[in-house]
Amino acid sequence: MKVILTTLNAKFIHTSLAIRLLKAYSEHEFDIELTEYTIKDPVMNIVSDLFQRKPDVIGFSCYIWNIEETLRVIDIVRKVMPEVKIILGGPEVSYDTGYWMERAQGVDFIVMGEGEETFHHLLQVIEGDRKYHFVYGIAYRKGEEVIINPPRPKSELDLLPSPHRFQEDIPNLGKRIVYFETSRGCPFQCQFCLSSIENGVRYYDIERVKADITYLIDNGAKVIKFLDRTFNINHTYAMEMFKFLIEHNRGCIFQFEITADIMRPEVLQFLADNAPEGIFRFEIGVQSTNDPTNVLVKRRQNFEKLSRTVNIIKNSGRIAQHLDLIAGLPEEDYDTFRKTFNDVFALRPEELQLGFLKMLRGTGLRLNAEKYDYSYMDQAPYEILGSHKLPFGDIVRLKRLEDVLEKYWNAHRLDHTLNYLMKHEFESPFDFFQEFGDYWEGQGWQKIGHQLEDLFMRLSAFLTHRGVKRMDVVLGLMKLDYFLNHKYKPRKIWWESPINKDEWSSFMRAVLEHPETVSGSFAELQLSERELQKHAVLEVLPFSLESVLAGGTGDSAEGEDTVQQLLMVLYQQDDSEQAVYYTMDLASADSAAV
Repeated sequence: MKVILTTLNAKFIHTSLAIRLLKAYSEHEFDIELTEYTIKDPVMNIVSDLFQRKPDVIGFSCYIWNIEETLRVIDIVRKVMPEVKIILGGPEVSYDTGYWMERAQGVDFIVMGEGEETFHHLLQVIEGDRKYHFVYGIAYRKGEEVIINPPRPKSELDLLPSPHRFQEDIPNLGKRIVYFETSRGCPFQCQFCLSSIENGVRYYDIERVKADITYLIDNGAKVIKFLDRTFNINHTYAMEMFKFLIEHNRGCIFQFEITADIMRPEVLQFLADNAPEGIFRFEIGVQSTNDPTNVLVKRRQNFEKLSRTVNIIKNSGRIAQHLDLIAGLPEEDYDTFRKTFNDVFALRPEELQLGFLKMLRGTGLRLNAEKYDYSYMDQAPYEILGSHKLPFGDIVRLKRLEDVLEKYWNAHRLDHTLNYLMKHEFESPFDFFQEFGDYWEGQGWQKIGHQLEDLFMRLSAFLTHRGVKRMDVVLGLMKLDYFLNHKYKPRKIWWESPINKDEWSSFMRAVLEHPETVSGSFAELQLSERELQKHAVLEVLPFSLESVLAGGTGDSAEGEDTVQQLLMVLYQQDDSEQAVYYTMDLASADSAAV
């Protein structure tokens, strides 16, 4: 009996841990083949590939991001391979299982919950006596009737074989994200999350975990993402893992979901002192800072402690942080969400993810949707369309904010510019992103693509239209950000009136003849005119860049002449290094040129 295990990933770089767990458990007894597609692949391409593999059984792993595409594949598979047994599993079909059996008539079985033992038992029964009523943890068809069997007890994790030792995975380990679990379950009961349904946390033996990670790194893994719902809930286990990963990382990047307000001070200090820069990435779910909201969704959170953790990690400069918010939770209206956004943005995370509440099957909020007057999409991803506190019109506005937040802050295209704008020109970060998002959609830009220079030109158009106080300072910062977005000297610029040839020659002569007026480190480079011509750009700034980046507005002190500086950005010959910028008071440059 040939068995195909498959799923439709969101992107090619993602991999499915679930189907690997199933294969590892059952491959000693059955001929099991793994194949993965993406939700962007044409349905007929997927069906054709499955058809050519000549399976007797196909198992699909289902999630909110792939369920609709998966059902379209199944509809055609059933027509072209009528004898094949089709099995669904995964979190999306483990709840409201009767609904899925009714909707997807081409499906023979659904595996509910953890699947390793259940799927193995089901394969044995399919190949054997077909007494499906003995298989705990499945739904199946008996004529026109759908039978849902009792659930199966949770697995003992250390009895499950490793899903990370398949030879066929090795060629792609360095090209894709490896998903890894050290535990299952979650200690918290957040009512919007599926993890709240399972009580308690079970761990794999830590030496086994270390051995698997060593194997993955030895074979070229570059990014490992841990799926543990709260990686740091067991402080001793987490500390030992952090130490191990620091000692054995060999350049591999590790991503974790952590709960920041329970991070122990000794763990924080250890990471701040010892984590190599860039190998760790923390995802922190804040969701809301509105206390009544957190009470209703059973989310215990100490925002003061969370902020302390985030700031210590940020100040260490070693670990990137990704903070999450959810719009649409109970008792969260537009104004309280504005406060939530500003509370969290004040921490200046490397990324701030603004998501919208999804009414996941099986969660407490979905079961109590009427209590909060929720309306939501009937099909995945079940995103809300309105609530007792957040009407659809407000959701639409927040969608606009989310769009520019992703394009500008999370993409880090204009960090210097945005920090200045939000400090000096707008009442709050929320107001900046909201006003810009409204303007963006008003111009119809959401309907067309963009290149790097378009992002700068559109921000400039918005700020000009709005009328900011110091547009000259903003434009100077935008020029700096534009230059720093390039690995090599840019061939074109987006602004008018660049430095003319005579000015360029004068400034360049001053820099070459008196490099110490730029900086001691620049003078030590001993660059030639040819090297500067090839690798440097110049621009005049009508303010002191150092003062502005330190938090100033760019205004000169009363009674002093306006400060002007020469900005020089130097691109490295080795593109592995970032561009470096220097400034020089224009009076010094003029004096040196004379």
